[in-house]
Amino acid sequence: MKYFLVGFMGCGKTTWSRKLAAKLGYEFIDLDHALEEQMGMSIAEYFSSFGEDAFRKLESDVLKQTKYPENVVVSTGGGLPCFFDHMEWMNSNGKTLYIKLSPKTLADRLENSKTIRPVLQGKKGDELVEFITGKLAERESFYLQAHHHVDGIDMSVEKLEGAINSAG
Repeated sequence: MKYFLVGFMGCGKTTWSRKLAAKLGYEFIDLDHALEEQMGMSIAEYFSSFGEDAFRKLESDVLKQTKYPENVVVSTGGGLPCFFDHMEWMNSNGKTLYIKLSPKTLADRLENSKTIRPVLQGKKGDELVEFITGKLAERESFYLQAHHHVDGIDMSVEKLEGAINSAG
């Protein structure tokens, strides 16, 4: 089975994908890392050099052309589900799980994150919460197309496993 974890940046997709894969004995793929390997540079560098449109096209190619193992947990980029037909593609090629967190919780996590995220440059506090609230409003209709929705508060591998084992 293929599982795709989706959600806003900072919700823990990579961490929880890796942990779920280990628990299930599945392989783990981080699509952002696959992209960076293919581009030979960081996503931030690619974004600033070539722009978002070029990045989204390449991201789409990597999503759809990666040779996935039979049993795999895939961590996706925060924006990936919101472009082209990606949610439809992931839903028809595996099971999708949306890790849901509030804008405030996401802002707290992202403000303390060591990862450079080009779209958040210079945003802090209320401005960051406001930015995330707006972005989440744009993206949530895509995330909500996931087969399973998991509350990211008090997250555990058992919680994710329970979601994928539940009907639906």
